[in-house]
Amino acid sequence: MANEAGKSGARTPVRAAVAASVAAQIRSANRGGGEHRHIVVAGRRFGRRQRAAHNEAMTLDSLDEFTAQRRRLFAVAYRMLGSAADAEDIVQDAWLRWRGTDRAQVANPAAFLTKMVTNLCLTALGSARARREVYVGPWLPEPVLTGGGELGPLETAEQREAVSVAVLTLLERLTPAERAAYVLREAFGYSHREVAEVVGVSEANARQLYSRAKAGVGSRAAKPVAPEQWAELVAKFLAAAQRGDVAGLESVLAREATSWADGGGFVNAARNAVRGAERVARYFVGIATRFASGLRAEIGEANGEPCVLVLGAGGLHSILFFEVVGGEIASIRLALNPEKLAHASAQLVDRARLSQIEELSGREG
Repeated sequence: MANEAGKSGARTPVRAAVAASVAAQIRSANRGGGEHRHIVVAGRRFGRRQRAAHNEAMTLDSLDEFTAQRRRLFAVAYRMLGSAADAEDIVQDAWLRWRGTDRAQVANPAAFLTKMVTNLCLTALGSARARREVYVGPWLPEPVLTGGGELGPLETAEQREAVSVAVLTLLERLTPAERAAYVLREAFGYSHREVAEVVGVSEANARQLYSRAKAGVGSRAAKPVAPEQWAELVAKFLAAAQRGDVAGLESVLAREATSWADGGGFVNAARNAVRGAERVARYFVGIATRFASGLRAEIGEANGEPCVLVLGAGGLHSILFFEVVGGEIASIRLALNPEKLAHASAQLVDRARLSQIEELSGREG
């Protein structure tokens, strides 16, 4: 059975702040009712102050249970939608619904919340697809920096592949139910029976959904390559681009190399895929010429795979994902849309702050 367990841990400053806010809302809701308003819970008659304390305790219990699953719920929603912003909205919606749920009817909060989030995503996928049909230029998933556990388990090659930008892009071709079956099986190890319970189909149908999804994605997913080989090819690519060396770029590109640039209409970028080694090489020489001033490249990790973070004075400028096949760069995906970089930008800021805090703590120690 899939691992549904989660640990709430100690109360963090953020959690404490949320808890205080919730408590304040409860106290506010209970004001103005007079001392003789009562509520009966488990056979006991409570006055206003007792009712407020009881409600606060119940709400904090709900917060504990939800907080223990929050990262996991975000990971499910992100894989379903390919958007960090939409995933955050889904998780927030789930929290509001969870607050109003009778917990006495919930045997397994983790399973209950996973089903709730998955169903919210299935509904949201309809409007998301409509927006993407009128999207300006190629659509790519929003990058999410990994290494901190935000996208859930990434221990195996299959789990990393399931959240890669290449595979998330391919998932757009699946039906919502097929996507749910693929995400729950590949990323979280659900059995076909568990997938059936979440999606609301028979176990036989769940098997069919997963089989179709796997056929639509697995055969086209790139095979993992050695990190050293990836780093060497990417270093050569970046150096050649900075020199304006078209031939040097072609030497590391596959003959049928393809690049996609997602500017979303906010940033000047190719509106269609660029195909062929020579065209891709010339395109990136042009990009380097336009954007090289004041920018620097760093190797990072996003969506469970290595990437290139392009940074400037204003923060994160873009992220490049390179697919290496057979010792050559087969495809490049360039995330430029500032709206889609907002989540990764916030992650970088948080990591910088944490690093400063750790450095100061080390000095004081």
